[in-house]
Amino acid sequence: MSLAKNVEFLHHLPKLNGFNGLAAFGRGLAPGVHSPLFEITGFGTNPGALRMFSFVPEHLQPAPALVVVLHGCGQTAAGYDLGTGWSTLANHYGFALLMPEQQASNNANTCFNWFNPEDTTRDEGEACSIRQMIAHMVADHKLDPRRIYVTGLSAGGAMTSVMLATYPEVFAGGAIIAGLPYGIASNVREALSGMMQSSSRPASELGDLVRNASKHKGPWPKLSVWHGSADRTVNPANADEIVKQWLDVHQLPQAPMSAADVDGYPREVWWNADGETVVESYTITDMAHGTPLGIADNDERYGEGGAFLIEAGISSSYHIANFFGLTERVRQPKAAPTGVSRERTGTISMTVPVPAPEPDLAAILWPQAASSRRAEPPKKPRRRAIDVGAVITRALTAAGLMK
Repeated sequence: MSLAKNVEFLHHLPKLNGFNGLAAFGRGLAPGVHSPLFEITGFGTNPGALRMFSFVPEHLQPAPALVVVLHGCGQTAAGYDLGTGWSTLANHYGFALLMPEQQASNNANTCFNWFNPEDTTRDEGEACSIRQMIAHMVADHKLDPRRIYVTGLSAGGAMTSVMLATYPEVFAGGAIIAGLPYGIASNVREALSGMMQSSSRPASELGDLVRNASKHKGPWPKLSVWHGSADRTVNPANADEIVKQWLDVHQLPQAPMSAADVDGYPREVWWNADGETVVESYTITDMAHGTPLGIADNDERYGEGGAFLIEAGISSSYHIANFFGLTERVRQPKAAPTGVSRERTGTISMTVPVPAPEPDLAAILWPQAASSRRAEPPKKPRRRAIDVGAVITRALTAAGLMK
């Protein structure tokens, strides 16, 4: 179907009874399935009218971190948590979790409105609501304001771009899965075009979009980018544009400083003058639109497969948590080795981890409802050698050759 026909279809979409875009393809919780997430109200003025869910394990690390996780279209906070395993990771490694949730009254497909200027401007709309949730979490649980991170899938990935651009001083890092660069769309037509075509823009133009989103002058958050090469919902070229945008912000060259495979998938890395990895990009070859799942480097599995939650042999949640520096220290509680939430008991990994049906037309219509609302650089080796080839990056990372 042509772009023009898709736009025309979007125009008439609200008139189609019973059709709600991606909702049928997303993931909620099956009846009887328990979620460890806890809903919080009264966290602020909430101009974006979002819901707030959180998970805080009983045993937090010293100077505990916060990870903000943004679901995709048609998904719920609880459903995406179940699929990706973030609360299990939080329980294992002692960090807090914040999962904002979109409401159908804001977007019929429950997509974050990543392209609406009223929701993507600093101190306005949904971006402001998420910022208020973060402030609430930090104050209530005495979290380290220097260790706040954000990640998301699809529309949640695009909203991750929004948060990193509009509040760069808040975040130490972010991870975008099958998302889009900040500022490339300000209405439905531009959003759909960006999803399907991903026009190439000059790096300086993309960088300026971020620099102009706030008065911040640096330092800037580090970024991990993930995208399936067979994604027909969000053009994989968007990953290149996101990387280009943030390389320009960090004033780094376009050519990767390191390239190798992790769990059989290509990973490119850029680091700064201090030797810290500030941009990395994973290409999940032959994977469709979704979050990649697999066994983590600590031999644990985080999450469950489902719609847009794809078994790919690599645990993106674990690798992202590792990129954020959240798996470097394993909790050693004095009593029982558990990280027990208010509602779920988990197990502690006592090993030191090493940084480790394609949707139809409905799936590409997730921006529709908005118009209706209001690793690592070379260092000294330090671990065992592994066969070169598909796992070379894991060997280099663990050896301290990349951080």
